[in-house]
Amino acid sequence: MAETATPSARWQQAWAQLATVLDPEVPALTLVDLGIVRELREDADGGFTVVLTPTYSGCPATELIETEVKTALAAYQPLRVEQRRTPAWTTDWIGPEAREKLRQYGIAPPSCLAPVVGANVQPLRLHESIPCPRCGSPKSERLSAFGSTACKALYRCTACREPFEYFKPI
Repeated sequence: MAETATPSARWQQAWAQLATVLDPEVPALTLVDLGIVRELREDADGGFTVVLTPTYSGCPATELIETEVKTALAAYQPLRVEQRRTPAWTTDWIGPEAREKLRQYGIAPPSCLAPVVGANVQPLRLHESIPCPRCGSPKSERLSAFGSTACKALYRCTACREPFEYFKPI
């Protein structure tokens, strides 16, 4: 069994700095909350490599996210940013605390985790009734398959009548 090295204080500081970078499309969450930051490596030359997985390959915020990461870690040079597209990002990488942050922000978090069949994670699950992030009612209706971004849908609660966005599971 290989030993795992304890992260250096410098690595911990860099990780803490990364954990403050907000997602430009969902500013209630950080890139770490969303699971976009996949890895932070301290390199032999004293610099760092940050590995990012965009939420989807055509995400318009990918360039901005990379710029924000470089800005946040400007003190840690040399700095390299890698875009890793496999495995593909999934909403299953959003942890329970981040899901609660979404709900408190007024966005219904993605529904249950993807069922695993063998080694394959099953993609997109469509749901017609999503719990309202405001009043908690399970009764809602989909108004549009797309919200303010491609990763969200627009719903309305049939109990409190308030519209809300739903972060679609993928």
